Amino acid sequence: MLRTPGPLTLLLATVLFTASACSPDDAPPAAARPAEPEGPAKAHRPAQVTIGGQDEAETVQRWQPPAVQIEDDGVAQARRDAAKAFESGRLYEDATAALPIWLALRERDPKDRQAQAGINQAKEKLLDEIAALLVRPLRQREAVAKAGEMGLVLLTLDPDDPRVRALQSRVELAQRVIAYNRAGEDDLRNDRIGEDGDGALPNFREALALAPDNERARQGLAAAESALIRRAETAARAADFTGAGVWLAEAAKVRDSAPTINDAFERVERIRAETLVRLRDEGLRDLTSAQGLKPARQKLEDALRIALPGDPVVAQLRERIELVTHYGSFRPGQVFSDALRDGGRGPQMIVVPHGGFQMGAAEGEIGAGESEKPAHYVRFDRGFAMAMTEVTVADFRRYVQASKARPRATRRGHSTVYDERSGNFMLRSGVDWQSGYDGSMAIANSPVMHVSVRDAEHYAMWLSEQTGRYYRLPSEAEFEYALRAGTSGRYPWGDEGTPPKGSGNFTGGDDISPSGRRWFNAFVGYGDGWWGPAPVASFEPNGFGLHDMAGNLSEWVADCWHASYRRAPADGAAWFNPGCRQRVIRGGNWANAPEQTRAAWRQSQDSDTTNARIGFRLVRGI
Repeated sequence: MLRTPGPLTLLLATVLFTASACSPDDAPPAAARPAEPEGPAKAHRPAQVTIGGQDEAETVQRWQPPAVQIEDDGVAQARRDAAKAFESGRLYEDATAALPIWLALRERDPKDRQAQAGINQAKEKLLDEIAALLVRPLRQREAVAKAGEMGLVLLTLDPDDPRVRALQSRVELAQRVIAYNRAGEDDLRNDRIGEDGDGALPNFREALALAPDNERARQGLAAAESALIRRAETAARAADFTGAGVWLAEAAKVRDSAPTINDAFERVERIRAETLVRLRDEGLRDLTSAQGLKPARQKLEDALRIALPGDPVVAQLRERIELVTHYGSFRPGQVFSDALRDGGRGPQMIVVPHGGFQMGAAEGEIGAGESEKPAHYVRFDRGFAMAMTEVTVADFRRYVQASKARPRATRRGHSTVYDERSGNFMLRSGVDWQSGYDGSMAIANSPVMHVSVRDAEHYAMWLSEQTGRYYRLPSEAEFEYALRAGTSGRYPWGDEGTPPKGSGNFTGGDDISPSGRRWFNAFVGYGDGWWGPAPVASFEPNGFGLHDMAGNLSEWVADCWHASYRRAPADGAAWFNPGCRQRVIRGGNWANAPEQTRAAWRQSQDSDTTNARIGFRLVRGI
């Protein structure tokens, strides 16, 4: 902040008046010519006087009239010269000006009324000119300096005149205002805005405290406000929106209710919005490149740092990153099928959402076996695609014909079927993957049965080779997670003892075989209209969009058999030991007891097993 001297010192000591030397062409007539100085420039040196202030005496400068020598015969000419100088506006500047001549006439004759009248005229004119200078709107510094110079003259002429003293105060005030304004402008040029209390802002405020209507100080405040706004916008362009907010807050303190602040806030918010859109777009491009997840996450982190809560652009990037993290290029619930090299299409797949669940049977669950325990939490950090239905006869036929495969039942020449006459399951010759549950020819959209787990794995390998994608049997954890589809009850549909109508192909008490047989152990009051497997997708899908997970056929999974879940994987991966022969089937079927339709039910099967109650479906990595 500007440090100012005492008032009168600032008023008068800063303005040094010197009488201008006359050139030879301007030489005055003999009647009124300058006296010879006693020393160098003595006539032009301001006199030093002491004025008693309120607190201390202050040494100030006074105007020293240039010496004028008037001969006895030159009085009349001197009067004419003074009048002429007065009319031309030259009041005090040199020895040919009006006041020096009139003062010399009065000194020659203190009773010279004409000289005193001239002095009084000059005094009034000086008062008027000072007043006019102090209100001049342009070139104020020059005007105030001129007014100060004239004030020194008045102080010499009549230091006790109240009007002189009042104008002196006005000049002092104007000079202080100018000093503060100049200091403020210098601070602005050197980027010392003064938000910390030392710089342009305090100086302009001091100026306005002295002169509330001073336009120059008001413009200075506006310039300081603009400088703070520029800092805010510079910070915003550097993605420092915290700093931008700080500078805008400082700018808002400069002037009350300035519309420029709202405009600046909108510009900063536009910069924020443009920055977020740029980060989102760059992040989305990163996700399409190799190893793009890491840089995309960095873009999200940068966006979260500058975004306001709930910003939709950031939400878009976060959602897409989460989707890529958990689903690659897919979305949960998305249905697709891959093209085969021979021109066909693979099984229809649906993307199962990532998540976690409690796998296995709860303590005290009715019908549960020790192999289903202990219940344990499994989490899938990434989703997976699962076939919406069991693999059909038509699907498997394409594989057999294309690969010239000979599945296990075909090589062996028999499989286990349901015998309607006895109501039992028994081996029958000539039965393989082309056969139905009773050994007759299966229809194309029937789920393929009479296949071993090796047959299922070979089909997955062929499909992977055909599509260029990785197909495999689901892990046991993936199967139960997909079967439950977000539920946690005893059965896939909950804890009710009877399945909801149309929910699947189960052993219903109301089902009747072609010869009139009924199930001995079945869901009471339930009938699905099928004795034997139904065509795929004959019933409503579960919550994940999957058909027949709990009924129709039990299904092979990738795991080896383990007698319990102790030390089971917690990430959902298949629990597989190379060379194991005992494998796992999951999910109820059309001919098993209600206890075997529970969500946690699992059973061991030899890897060569083929029969009319086991099929399979595949999963695909995404």
